[in-house]
Amino acid sequence: MFSKTNLISTIITTIWGFLGGWLLWGIIGDPMLADHTVSSGLMKEVPDMALLTIGCLVVGFAFSTMYSKWARGSHGIFQGVQFGIWIGILIGLGSGLIDYSTSNLLDLSGTIINAAIYIVHYSIMGILASLIYGKSTVEG
Repeated sequence: MFSKTNLISTIITTIWGFLGGWLLWGIIGDPMLADHTVSSGLMKEVPDMALLTIGCLVVGFAFSTMYSKWARGSHGIFQGVQFGIWIGILIGLGSGLIDYSTSNLLDLSGTIINAAIYIVHYSIMGILASLIYGKSTVEG
């Protein structure tokens, strides 16, 4: 769980979680989701960067650790994408539909758009983790 490979994967996926989240939700997703927000004033103008970084680190570590167990030594890009898609479906679509049914964050179209962004985000994260684990398997 605390191997060198997991540490490197955690760092890389944390960086992607932070920068990829900024790119996918902040730059690309924000204009697409603007018309689908049900309640105004929910998002902070300036996020708490320390907590955002810690959150990305937790996600990176959990994702890398779960990926390493799930892949069972077969670390190809396909395995990474597949794992990322499943995590994206779990968090983006599953939790998104639960949020839609219990809160006024996004309308249904916004929920589906947001789920698609999650799936892309975690698919790329899976590719990165698979490349790190695959490289260490070849060298190790």
